[in-house]
Amino acid sequence: MFKHALLFFLVMFMIGTDTFLISPLLPELQAAFGVRTEWTGWMLGAYTLGSAVFALIAGPLSDGWNRRTVLLCGLVAFSASTILCGFADSFWTMCLFRLAAGISAAFTAPQVWASIPSVMPPARIAKTMGIAYAGLAASQAFGVPIGSWLASGGWPVPFWTIGAASLALAFFAYVQLPDIRPAAAAGRIAIFSRYRPLIRSAKARGGFLAYLLLHLGGGTAFAFAGKWMSERFGLTVGQIGLVMLFLGLGNMLGSTVSAVTSRRFGAAGTVYAGLALLIALYALLPRLSPLSTATACYVIIFAVLGILFPIVMGALTSLDATLRGTISSLANSTMNGANTLGAWVAGLLYVQLGGYAPLGLFASACLALSLAAFAASGVLVRKEARTDSREQA
Repeated sequence: MFKHALLFFLVMFMIGTDTFLISPLLPELQAAFGVRTEWTGWMLGAYTLGSAVFALIAGPLSDGWNRRTVLLCGLVAFSASTILCGFADSFWTMCLFRLAAGISAAFTAPQVWASIPSVMPPARIAKTMGIAYAGLAASQAFGVPIGSWLASGGWPVPFWTIGAASLALAFFAYVQLPDIRPAAAAGRIAIFSRYRPLIRSAKARGGFLAYLLLHLGGGTAFAFAGKWMSERFGLTVGQIGLVMLFLGLGNMLGSTVSAVTSRRFGAAGTVYAGLALLIALYALLPRLSPLSTATACYVIIFAVLGILFPIVMGALTSLDATLRGTISSLANSTMNGANTLGAWVAGLLYVQLGGYAPLGLFASACLALSLAAFAASGVLVRKEARTDSREQA
């Protein structure tokens, strides 16, 4: 069981690191490809676009296939496309290879969330969800430093390194992960028909609305956090990166204690209390000084988010045991879509309303609506005995 948890941690760490890897490389890539500044963001956007769009297809497909096979194929394709990024000779080829990496990630990452309830005992599902999310949180903390350090040998080196490591991880998954085959009837369901039960379920609709609002609030506040730190506290890019490192560490810490917190206070109680705290902290954050106080507040915010996300993902994937891949992929698309919308809203609010304070208030409002949506949907209130018996069956 430990090896399975380690595998899920490493898969999420590798995919997350590749997601954040390109950020510190943008100046070098811009110079290497001779592309204008306003176009460089597409080297980031191509990845998230591929991941968000193809997740909607990958999820339903994976529910009718052996999850082990899907994860292995996704990891191998992810490895190959990431290695190819290191051989890109133009802006457009880099965007193409980043798109391919995002598509591969869309088939790989959701299998982690969908496989955990199938291979882990019921008592360890919540803890393993937290461990997997800790891998993603660790990539947020260390992705930029890793990318910067590896790039000292040339910008292709980080891509080759992550690609080779992902290929080794695929072999580890081949050895350790058992077959996870679908139910006999699952393979006969049309791809987009798998979304029908979720669309018809008031609990699922409310849960995903709450999940969208949760990411929209956090994504909007985070999008311009670096600019706010630069203007308010006069930080350099390197100093902002150091602050982000602490935020990632707070996020990772929160994810590691998520299962313990959920057991002690219950899933619903933990999420409701965490959201209430975040509502207050986001409203307070823009008004804080000095830097140490603002950083401490943001670390607490990220720690709370680290506690909440594994619990929410566990609740969503428990909605229907036969649709875990579809649910996980839809959650991935929801997250990417919310973060993309949040970045646009952040720019609009920051410029039109003059500063970071409106972003904090917008985030608080989104989280208040998220709390209401979670409470109304009942997605966090589960009958544990019934759930456990279904998992064992």
